[in-house]
Amino acid sequence: MSLEVPTDALQALQNEIHYEFKQVKLLIQALTHSSHANEHGCPHNERLEFLGDAVLELAVSQELFRKFPEVQEGHLTKMRSALVSEGALAQAARRIHLGACLLLGRGEDVQGGREKNSVLSDALEAVLGAVYLDGGLERAITCVNFLYAGQWPTPPETFRPRDFKSLLQEATQRIWKARPSYALRESHGPEHAKQYTVVVTMPDKTEVECEERSMRKAEQGAAEQALVQLRKRFPDLFEQDV
Repeated sequence: MSLEVPTDALQALQNEIHYEFKQVKLLIQALTHSSHANEHGCPHNERLEFLGDAVLELAVSQELFRKFPEVQEGHLTKMRSALVSEGALAQAARRIHLGACLLLGRGEDVQGGREKNSVLSDALEAVLGAVYLDGGLERAITCVNFLYAGQWPTPPETFRPRDFKSLLQEATQRIWKARPSYALRESHGPEHAKQYTVVVTMPDKTEVECEERSMRKAEQGAAEQALVQLRKRFPDLFEQDV
């Protein structure tokens, strides 16, 4: 496989995840989107993503089990779901500048693939799968712990899944005495892996959109992003970060 990611970018990424690959070709494959593979006839990252998904779930489960010895299974499951969600993975990928290292097809790149939650989260899982194959489970778990440093949930007595749609409605009611509205902008992809883009429109006509693997996730993601924007615009109206 030809090396198409700049060497300095590959090294920077390895520094970020605290792992040096013995087989760099595994890392390059993890960074190769199917759109690029289709154009160049090389392996893509979907099999590594499948493997990395399992590694990630085990690593997060193990750390939550260690951190919260008194927490029941149901609560642990909710915390894990939040940590391994597409949005959380995409945020982690952005923190390590993964998008800059991706090998994308021309069309996917032009359409903003380097910033898509789905592309970033899948690639990060693929990188973890590559670490597992290259260095074993313990090294992969160590990488996960570095990725989530400072991101683990608060103690369980204060943890609760956040309903961002409800929080956004409360915020717009305080600001404008009106509710936001949601609309499906587009959907694409095969039925088993369809992507939905939802736009939320606030009472002042400001729009925020989010693409996710389900309508519900897209609505929640758009609401979360809208809340972040409102906090910046109206900091005095928020008592805590959203």
